[in-house]
Amino acid sequence: MFWRKKKPKFETPQITDSTFNELVAKSEIPVLLDFYANWCGPCKVLGPIIDELAEEYEGRALIAKVNTEVNPILSQHFKVKSIPTIMFVHKGQIVERYQGLIPKPNLEEILEEYIADSVQE
Repeated sequence: MFWRKKKPKFETPQITDSTFNELVAKSEIPVLLDFYANWCGPCKVLGPIIDELAEEYEGRALIAKVNTEVNPILSQHFKVKSIPTIMFVHKGQIVERYQGLIPKPNLEEILEEYIADSVQE
């Protein structure tokens, strides 16, 4: 019998209070941040979508997660009051912010706009 080796699961980057400035604020490419918690039902639905996007857009955009339970400073700084919260950061500025579930095609459309804007410069 032949056994197929499982493709290693893509690891979506985790942003922490200490790595935010280095990875997000100084990023040359658009950033999508998913603020979530492990106990949050809607976050569990959105999580796999974020993981897929992180793998598909690797190198063109930074798709990352922020665990609000572990990183309270970031959550307080951005006034995250409900989760999931999605933020788009472009050129060091928060350009869009959404709360709740967002369909994958909508996230892709927004990402493509910011990627195209980055390429034009």
